[in-house]
Amino acid sequence: MEKSKADGKIEGEGSYSATADYNKRMADFLKKGNVDEAAREAMQALDSEEAGMLKDAEAKGKAGDPKGQGKAKTR
Repeated sequence: MEKSKADGKIEGEGSYSATADYNKRMADFLKKGNVDEAAREAMQALDSEEAGMLKDAEAKGKAGDPKGQGKAKTR
């Protein structure tokens, strides 16, 4: 387990502070009401020149190795 530098609390896999941050930012995004616009922008990006890069990033994420550091650990 690693110690969080911010508050000294021990956080390992499944960081409570990261989850709380994600949840807050997601709620803020949803409150702004720009979900449909963001979805349209994402669809346009998939039909643009960056589509290949986006699909590569998606494949890395699905493989469990988003940073490209080798094989992901499995349990």
